[in-house]
Amino acid sequence: MSERIENLRTAIETLHKFKAAHERFVPVVEMFGDKTVWEGVVESFALSGHPKAKRCHAWSYQDKGRTKYVNVLEIPPVISPQTAVRVAILANNI
Repeated sequence: MSERIENLRTAIETLHKFKAAHERFVPVVEMFGDKTVWEGVVESFALSGHPKAKRCHAWSYQDKGRTKYVNVLEIPPVISPQTAVRVAILANNI
C-alpha cells in the first residue's frame, strides 16, 4: 500500500474511529460551466462497523506546504466519489 493511501486510511480511522480498507481510486473532474473547479484522485475505503456508512471517500491536497486530508462518508446525498467532491466543495473544505 502506498504511503499516500496509508495516510488517508489513518486519517479516516482517526476521525471516524472505524477500520477502513482501501477499495479503489477514481479520477474526478468537477466542472462549473467550462471551468474546472476541482481535479484529482479520490480514494474509496470500505468501513467496518459504521452504523450509517459502508464507505468513505478521501483525498489530500497541499496548503501552504502542509498536507491536508479530506474525507467524506458515503451517506446520502453522497453516493459516489463524485458526489463526495461536490459536497466538500459546497462545504468549502477544498
